[in-house]
Amino acid sequence: MSSTEQTPAGGTETPVGDPERTPRPARLAAAAAVAGVEALGLVAGGVYMLVRALTGTSGDLTGAVTGAVTLVALGLIPLAAARGLWLRRSWSRGPAVITQILALPVAWQMLQANSAMIPAGAVLGVLAVTGLVLLVSPATTEALGIRRPGQDTP
Repeated sequence: MSSTEQTPAGGTETPVGDPERTPRPARLAAAAAVAGVEALGLVAGGVYMLVRALTGTSGDLTGAVTGAVTLVALGLIPLAAARGLWLRRSWSRGPAVITQILALPVAWQMLQANSAMIPAGAVLGVLAVTGLVLLVSPATTEALGIRRPGQDTP
């Protein structure tokens, strides 16, 4: 008998040990939560920009709508990563790590502003650093089935 089996719907391979029955590591759940919060922030920012554009409080309608759609679309990446992390999909760590890395310079720029963006930048910076720490944690990589280079296969 092989160590993997085909799923009836998607045809993708999953470990026979049924990872859904083993407890989800707290670090993996926290990493999924961080990615989810970032996704919600991006989507909320996009919706806010869209509402402002449609109510006429924005000066440049085309630019505001483009920015809003971009933020919502960018919010889908960490949202997919959060779902993948929650479901223990190894592919999800890549987009989650990239999201955290891209959030760091954004947080830095927000911290340089002389406005209400400073607290938001601090929160984003803390989320990004926390997310990175959680995503590279050995418990997270093990739960996702990611092997380190040089590690023997079972």
